[in-house]
Amino acid sequence: MNRTTLSLIAGTTALAAVTAFAAFDTPAASGVSAPRAAAQLPVARTSLLCPAPSISDVAETSYTSFTPVTKGTTDSGKARLQPAVGQSADTTGGSQKDQKGKSTKKTADQPVLTPKAPGTPATGDTSGADAPALVGTAEGKFAPGWTVQETTEVAVGTGRGLQGVNCTAGDTEFWFPGASTAPGRTDYVHLTNPDDSAAVVDIELYGKDGAIKSPLGEDLTVKPHASEPILLSTLTDEHQTDLTVHVSVRSGRVGAAVQALDDKAGGDWLAAAADPAGSLVLPGIPKDATDVRLVAFTPRDDDADLKVRLASPDGLITPAGNETVHVKSGMTTAVDLGDVTRGEAGSLVLTPTDRTVPVVAALRVVRGKGSNQETAFIPATVPVGTRATAADNSAKGTTLALTAPTATATVKVTASAGSEGGTAVTKTYTIKSGTTQNIDAPTPSGLKGTYALTVESVSGGPVYASRMLAATEAGVPGFTIQTLPDDRAMVAVPKTDEDVSVVQN
Repeated sequence: MNRTTLSLIAGTTALAAVTAFAAFDTPAASGVSAPRAAAQLPVARTSLLCPAPSISDVAETSYTSFTPVTKGTTDSGKARLQPAVGQSADTTGGSQKDQKGKSTKKTADQPVLTPKAPGTPATGDTSGADAPALVGTAEGKFAPGWTVQETTEVAVGTGRGLQGVNCTAGDTEFWFPGASTAPGRTDYVHLTNPDDSAAVVDIELYGKDGAIKSPLGEDLTVKPHASEPILLSTLTDEHQTDLTVHVSVRSGRVGAAVQALDDKAGGDWLAAAADPAGSLVLPGIPKDATDVRLVAFTPRDDDADLKVRLASPDGLITPAGNETVHVKSGMTTAVDLGDVTRGEAGSLVLTPTDRTVPVVAALRVVRGKGSNQETAFIPATVPVGTRATAADNSAKGTTLALTAPTATATVKVTASAGSEGGTAVTKTYTIKSGTTQNIDAPTPSGLKGTYALTVESVSGGPVYASRMLAATEAGVPGFTIQTLPDDRAMVAVPKTDEDVSVVQN
């Protein structure tokens, strides 16, 4: 049997094209037999992009790479995470420590880390303001479900606290509700190009009164294998407390994330929100959150009216005074929810009051009070689906939140082996309909180092998840939150008389 390799520039887009071909190219037209039902195959190649971690000289950044064990993969494969080679000379370095603790300088072709076997995390470190953006590729057994977490500790200054972001695949469109150009905020859009040709990008800004004219955000060029941080305040003179940022790619593809830094309230990464949809779930609001702010936007011509409910440990409840929210077309809407969780686990569930109008949304979450505040963000996300993973967990300071907004669900949670030793442990949990549970997540037996948490759907309705990392220093409750969307490890491929390997770049 011949083996045909199908190379996908954007995995799901190309796969859709293959599926459409199978559907519309009839046996009479092609002279071959009709394709059989689609098969689920593990991806054979994937890529991830990590933004430059910090502008602070005192920043310390760790990277954790993890690939879950996936049935049906080959026995071979490799993965690398290395600096974006197209960056300027002053940003291709980033110091790291060797095994003797001495500071070294990274070069563009030197990987920050080399992943171990699937099922075991691998770690690497950089430090300082010159730490670069990273481009990673994984093949064979390392590709399905490959996850990389970037975690930065900043001791003092703007954005001080804990900042974390999942490295993401390249794409052509991103929505970021929750950015800001207000005094005291320093927000950057980081654009990273993984390809051999330049990418051309537009950045659109939407404030409380609608679109903000910004010619400087048009036709931005990101060089091949390079990364560009764009300071939002250079695109407009307007001071906007709440902004929605829309990144669209005219040519090529990029990875994108917003780094939101506050002079007084810390900061974190704002990951892209899920695509516009009529119903949204924003999982894992910390139970000790002192202030929660919802930011929403609809790109459609019609206004959106949404029911606001909190999935608590006991079921869905409506926050008093915030039963609904009206989102005007093309305008960013913000609602202060205060300490909406009131000491309990919670997730925000938004649904249409009547007709469905697609919306994007994110939460700005604050823990602590006064000068000891810290900030993180929770964008609306898609369900865990078949499987999702959060890397870089510790025995203390990790909180895994699971919510089942529409139907009771059962999930399996696996704590991987530790990066420096330990044995994987798996537990099963049932999440009741309409509730959020901060579960007592398992930890590897004999844990040494960091570990990964993998959530797998077993039965029931959709489950949404997030993971919070917390580390309090000098009285400041540093924390960061990452959502757990489906890892897209498996792809549906039409069955034919030939074997098809799937590649996701």
